[in-house]
Amino acid sequence: MPPALDELVEELREADRQERIELLIDLANELPPLPDRLSQYKDEAHRVPECQSPVFLFLEREGARIHLFADVPPEAPTVRGFVCLLVRGLDGATVEDVLNVPNDLIQRTGMAEILGMQRTSGLSGVLHRLKAMVARTEAASTNQAQQN
Repeated sequence: MPPALDELVEELREADRQERIELLIDLANELPPLPDRLSQYKDEAHRVPECQSPVFLFLEREGARIHLFADVPPEAPTVRGFVCLLVRGLDGATVEDVLNVPNDLIQRTGMAEILGMQRTSGLSGVLHRLKAMVARTEAASTNQAQQN
């Protein structure tokens, strides 16, 4: 895992139940606003359908590095906090770093203990969607390189 994500996961894992909730809310408040250039693309292609809250994910690639942007309403603080964890922990990571994020990330943070099964499933959907987007970006980049 990239060091920034590992540090956030460790902080959550070591926190007790109440501290974990507070950390998620703090993260929720730190989610950067979606850049204006991406706001017009908040559509079904960028929405995570597995999550009940409207979560929109965007990727930009700069060489081998991935930059992640997201929009989650403030009314969904736990979802927003988890998405902020991904944005902060994975922004600037390589494709390989993102694809190697463990699928049980939510369990590793201890968040599954404080969230219901449905919400945990939705957050897992966010991670899976992110990894699928990164894999598609990598495949498109590889195809383009082979054509040149």
